[in-house]
Amino acid sequence: MATERSANPRRAYPPPAASEPFWPAQATILAAIGLQLLLPPRLTIGPSWLIPGLEGVLLLGMFVATPNQLEIEHTLRRRAALSLTAFVSAANAFSLVELTHFLLHNNLANQTGARELIISGILIWLTNFLIFGLWYWEIDRGGPGKRAAGNDKAPDFLFPQMSDDTIEPLDWRPKFIDYLYVSLTNATAFSPTDTMPLTPTAKSIMGVQSIVSLVTLGLVVSRAVNIL
Repeated sequence: MATERSANPRRAYPPPAASEPFWPAQATILAAIGLQLLLPPRLTIGPSWLIPGLEGVLLLGMFVATPNQLEIEHTLRRRAALSLTAFVSAANAFSLVELTHFLLHNNLANQTGARELIISGILIWLTNFLIFGLWYWEIDRGGPGKRAAGNDKAPDFLFPQMSDDTIEPLDWRPKFIDYLYVSLTNATAFSPTDTMPLTPTAKSIMGVQSIVSLVTLGLVVSRAVNIL
């Protein structure tokens, strides 16, 4: 029995330190800002360029202050990233509230046009998918800096690779694409699929994303289709 156990080593936690590129997160934020620029002015706070412009300034500052490869925890970078993510999330939530308001008033909805409503709903849903991928990437195990340094805190998500020691490599750790995929599946299924939330923080954020996605697809898109 002892020989069999030694021949099948268990997956160590935390995995060894491994640097992670920062550009996927920057590209995702940039894409979310670009989607907001495509929204009609009636669904934004102030001029349509105002909020994306402020977000762009924050992104530029974070780009200058962050190395290309995350190897250790950068407290200032993480605070800026969380603030920017929260800013984009709040702007997207405002757009959803405003779009819902238009849909609940038949006259306004008819004046706005069904095609514009459908496109706006899709843009809001896509922004929701991208931005929550960033949330998951930033909160899991204390953030990307701690993961890259091998100082992972307790996991916030249980990925399939973590629950089966026969899956190679044994030193696997989640990367940005894994969190983006979690966001996509949660936004389409309105619930966890193959990756389970473990902590109250992870469960709360996934719950908020599911609600936003459900409202967007269930109320906004379906109502817009009915107007056609």
